[in-house]
Amino acid sequence: MKVDVLLGLQWGDEGKGKIVDYLATDYDVVARFQGGPNAGHTLVFDGNKYVLHTIPSGIFLDGVMNVIGNGVVIDPSTLSRELDGVIKEGVKPSENLLISNKAHLILPTHKVLDAASEASKGKNKIGSTLRGIGPTYMDKTGRNGLRVGDILLPDFKERYEKLKQKHFRLLRQYDFEFDLSGIEEEWFTGIERLRELPIISSEYYLNDLLSSGGSILAEGAQGTMLDIEHGTYPYVTSSHTTSTGVCSGLGIAPNKINEVIGIFKAYCTRVGSGPFPSELHDDMGEALRKAGNEFGATTGRPRRCGWLDMVQLNYAIMLNGVTQLAMTKGDVLDDFDEIKIATTYHVNGEKTDQMPFDLTGFEIEPSYKTFNGWKQNFGAKEKYGELPQELKTMIKFIEQETSLPIPYLSSGPGREELIDISERRLT
Repeated sequence: MKVDVLLGLQWGDEGKGKIVDYLATDYDVVARFQGGPNAGHTLVFDGNKYVLHTIPSGIFLDGVMNVIGNGVVIDPSTLSRELDGVIKEGVKPSENLLISNKAHLILPTHKVLDAASEASKGKNKIGSTLRGIGPTYMDKTGRNGLRVGDILLPDFKERYEKLKQKHFRLLRQYDFEFDLSGIEEEWFTGIERLRELPIISSEYYLNDLLSSGGSILAEGAQGTMLDIEHGTYPYVTSSHTTSTGVCSGLGIAPNKINEVIGIFKAYCTRVGSGPFPSELHDDMGEALRKAGNEFGATTGRPRRCGWLDMVQLNYAIMLNGVTQLAMTKGDVLDDFDEIKIATTYHVNGEKTDQMPFDLTGFEIEPSYKTFNGWKQNFGAKEKYGELPQELKTMIKFIEQETSLPIPYLSSGPGREELIDISERRLT
């Protein structure tokens, strides 16, 4: 039995979906453990691109069951559209998708509250995706929320109306116009779609699977630096995006976790507001955005871009107990003459390799190490020995700085564009 965890080590958008898709055939189950439709996990295969928001990234693979765990928040409208998309590709969700009865529901009024709250902040916006994630988690911790299992109860409509009226009372504090007509109808259509899917006690299902020798790949959403506890607060999401979220989000004990696979880009990006120490505000940042097509898979918003940050990366590795790494989007750097990596910070003039308590409250200046670019397309290579020496030098530096191997090197967006260098030893 084993539970391996795969999650992002930066601010999200690291390419987790592709790596899950690559590894998932080795597991019985792929399970999402937190987040909601603010996620955008992109898969590219057979010449087509698919973006998954709530459904786990193993959905297209034969013989793999997919579980939406109790730590996830679900918008029935979004999920319904997502189901339509995978069904068009021949997937039968009623046969390979299971939903926890304890996962919480995002109501139409949650999205209105999200938008109203964000609008009221003016210049101090958090950068919310306006998907209703935060208000839903607030109702969850406030013990007011609706769960998937509630849709099977005879008084579900009454429960829904009670929570909606509470939201109406909250909305009176904002000068914000809204119209639920159409949105609410679509939401209840989504509820009917949910009722057609297997709704389970996922904690029993997953633990019974482990007891019988089965294996689980726990799929994280967003990234470590957006974790509600340890991220760049308050510019964070509302869930536990680190490996600790696996236990609460799936009902699995800590001693069941085996490997923790951390995904990071060869550079850094961030969507929305919040601190970003290695951000580039010049032509180089724009060149990274253009080369990497850095626009949000869920929101379409342009991503802020900067160099890889070892202070941030090692912090994320420590928090998650990462045992191996996967580097994505190195191919984006193919045409760069020089590549930089932040190695330390100067915080108010003092050198440190630790993340400050508050990245917005201090003057932070990263120090960089410069590497020569490889100036060629390494995507055509199949083995580590064939890679450009400049790229291997950068990989070796990252492995030495993190004391971890990088077994997987993504060389493009496609399913087949991944170089498995796991047989190469860390030296």
